[in-house]
Amino acid sequence: MNDGGIRKPGKWQDLWVRAGSGLALALAGLVLIWLGDWWFSALVLVGVGVMAWELAAMTAPRPAAAQALMIGLAAAASLGFALWMHRPLWLGLMVLPAVAGLVTPRRDRWVYAVYTMAIMFTGYGLVAFRDGFGRNFVLWLVLLVAFADMMGYFGGRLIGGPKFWPRVSPKKTWAGTICGWLGAAVVGWAMAALAGGPAWLPWFSALVALASQLGDIAESAIKRRMGVKDSSQIIPGHGGALDRFDGFAGATVFLLLWGQVFPMPYFEA
Repeated sequence: MNDGGIRKPGKWQDLWVRAGSGLALALAGLVLIWLGDWWFSALVLVGVGVMAWELAAMTAPRPAAAQALMIGLAAAASLGFALWMHRPLWLGLMVLPAVAGLVTPRRDRWVYAVYTMAIMFTGYGLVAFRDGFGRNFVLWLVLLVAFADMMGYFGGRLIGGPKFWPRVSPKKTWAGTICGWLGAAVVGWAMAALAGGPAWLPWFSALVALASQLGDIAESAIKRRMGVKDSSQIIPGHGGALDRFDGFAGATVFLLLWGQVFPMPYFEA
């Protein structure tokens, strides 16, 4: 059909930009995971600060750039101080960004507060996992979340079909969701074979992938309530840090809760 010379944007129009920025982020992240220590901690602190800034900006009733920036800096500083002191008492500092948002003009205050705490615990959990369980544990977590997201992206566009939760996330399909689980299971199988992980790692990886997808859906719900498409525009093809790393929030918080009751995955290599 003649479209008057106007080419309509296709469903793959963002693929190359998305892939390029995703690859750059992945390479930087893998290098810093490998280095560990404060190299990795610094990456996490920057990520937490940016995500808290984006959430504060989204939930402000009117543009408040300075206020959002201060909350982002407070998030990074309070988490950094809690990690540096390395004492349970100082973990209470991590509530400061949530409290700062509650005492300033804010839409959906408690939604903001809960998701801000999820961001803070995500940062704390990633550093704790790297220090306590080793490099391969964090590598497994990063790869399974990334592969679940990538397989969900391609599965949803190639297969399509019924929506997973159309009211909250109109683009997410059951096909993409299941492909994400399969991608995570493959990562679990590979890490079990190559790094001496437990035999139950593939199915557990799929379970963690579901938690990461729920983290993605939670952030999508917040954006819809706030009437925004992306949390920011700092990552080409992905939007903001929250748009790219919301899956880590769901997966990391799930693992922190799981570890209070059940054994965590281990890696011998």
